[in-house]
Amino acid sequence: MSSREAETLANRPSARTGLEARRLARAGYRGHTAGMAPGYVQGNLVALPEREAFDFLRFCQRNPKPCPLLAVSEPGDPRLPTLGEDLDLRTDLPRYRVWREGVLVEEPSEIGAFWRPDLVAFVLGCSFSFEEALVAGGVPLRHLERGCNVSMYRTSIACEPAGPFRGPLVVSMRPLSPADAIRAILITGRFPAVHGAPVHLGDPGAIGIADLARPDYGDPVPLEPGELPVFWACGVTPQAVLAAARVPFAITHAPGSMLVTDRRNAEYALP
Repeated sequence: MSSREAETLANRPSARTGLEARRLARAGYRGHTAGMAPGYVQGNLVALPEREAFDFLRFCQRNPKPCPLLAVSEPGDPRLPTLGEDLDLRTDLPRYRVWREGVLVEEPSEIGAFWRPDLVAFVLGCSFSFEEALVAGGVPLRHLERGCNVSMYRTSIACEPAGPFRGPLVVSMRPLSPADAIRAILITGRFPAVHGAPVHLGDPGAIGIADLARPDYGDPVPLEPGELPVFWACGVTPQAVLAAARVPFAITHAPGSMLVTDRRNAEYALP
């Protein structure tokens, strides 16, 4: 671990619960949420005008690996009581992204000025949620050890389209030994609500990734000799889709800066 990584890890605030993580975001925390509030479900955010919401709902239903739905709001309502009572989608994520015509135009720390009465918010499962089970199962996760974000890549795999929504699958990558990769497949397969089992392992070129050292989102996480890159479907996929579809207006989370909920990971685990 470099001195910079050690400093980042040492200075990173801790949160024991989803509520504590949300309060950190309200108080000004602007980093990623990997490893925060272990045991609590994290989610990706997509907020769209109501006229696009039904097509996006169909997109999620057709692409459950990258877009597992946890909750959908009423139009204009920034609350999601099923995910947390003291929860406000406008303030409770560390960083957001604002999109116009498929172009990223701003990355604000709160979105009160952008919120509209016709916005429908979707919260999708996040792979940060199953990391608690991986660590408990003895699978080491290098991005957590280094205190950095996970690596994420656009692939050559096309999502199933719905209305204007079409584009590439995005994946997150964790470097693992072959034995740990097998263990990770078995563990994460029990969590379909937060992406489930990997979609690919091994040769990144087979899914259109040219250089693991240059992720499209997040931080580079190096492979050590003898390790395999293991790829999971990622909730950043809608951001690649928004760009490809040139949707007039949308708000998302910034990659790695998630909504941490009051739901427990164990609630979503299969027997």
